[in-house]
Amino acid sequence: MTVETRHDVAAGARSWLMPGALLVLLALLILLALSVGQYPVTPGQLFDLIVAGLTGRPSAVPETVQTVIWQVRLPRVAGALLVGAALAAAGAAYQGLFRNPLVSPDILGVSAGSGLGAVLGIFLSLPVIGIQLSAFVFGIAAVTLVYLIAASVRGREPVLVLVLAGVVLGTLAGAVISLLKVLADPYDQLPAITFWLLGSLATLNPGDVLAAAPLVLLGLAPLYLLRWRMNLMALGDEEAKTLGVDAARLRLLFIAAATLMTAAVVSISGIVGWVGLVMPHIARMLVGPNFEQLLPASLLLGAGYLLIVDTLARTLTVTEVPLGILTAFLGAPFFLWLLARGRHGWQ
Repeated sequence: MTVETRHDVAAGARSWLMPGALLVLLALLILLALSVGQYPVTPGQLFDLIVAGLTGRPSAVPETVQTVIWQVRLPRVAGALLVGAALAAAGAAYQGLFRNPLVSPDILGVSAGSGLGAVLGIFLSLPVIGIQLSAFVFGIAAVTLVYLIAASVRGREPVLVLVLAGVVLGTLAGAVISLLKVLADPYDQLPAITFWLLGSLATLNPGDVLAAAPLVLLGLAPLYLLRWRMNLMALGDEEAKTLGVDAARLRLLFIAAATLMTAAVVSISGIVGWVGLVMPHIARMLVGPNFEQLLPASLLLGAGYLLIVDTLARTLTVTEVPLGILTAFLGAPFFLWLLARGRHGWQ
């Protein structure tokens, strides 16, 4: 076996080792999240429920414990995994697409648009499904408007115009949200608006997860199938064109995919910051900038991170802490550390 062959074998083993280790760690975190809470579940009871669920045999665990696991904690754990994975994958895509480490899934105004849709739904006293649908539609509409504005501007760097249009539209949506908060009922609507904008999985149910999961998978599919082309997009438009890639069309496809994922999960969880900004950085530190390895690593890290944060949110105090507060407390210091050590570039 030549030196080159041994090197390729070692590189291939490393590319599988890290995702495998992250997957094992994620499985352990899932078991931990299902066990802890205001109503504790012993490892024996959890094991019995898992075996019963896989084999179809009756479980000896009390009905109360079964209800806590299947109806309360499992949907919430699934929601945390889905939201964290989607935000981290979208963040990795946006950072590679715009070649900027400070880019996050809400850079084009999707979070601000979703927030406006949800706040408007709460202000109009819509049912929960109406609020979620409004958040999703407004998030997609915001990014569509940003892209149309950028497409109408000629003679400018397209990436820069996209980002600036996203910032402006996000600011405008934030102003409308502030106006609605002033006009909202301070005893009923305002607390609900504030809690939603801070992000939470407290009211999540199995239907919410089942509604968002297909949209996340639909957005994830092009990112995964065309993951090698993301590496070309990171080189810049001119370099991508010389390699036979239609940069403008591919950018539109990747933006649409990442936006769909973000809007789908934000509509059921509220605005959860820092996941899509920090997790791709950690993934890049572990597996490098190659998007073929970066995407699965980001998915697993984002899912595990938000599962940890959500578990802390519901167990730290009697009153649940919103996710946005905890992700900011954990994410901001870590990102400052990344900036302090990032002397050699983000890739």
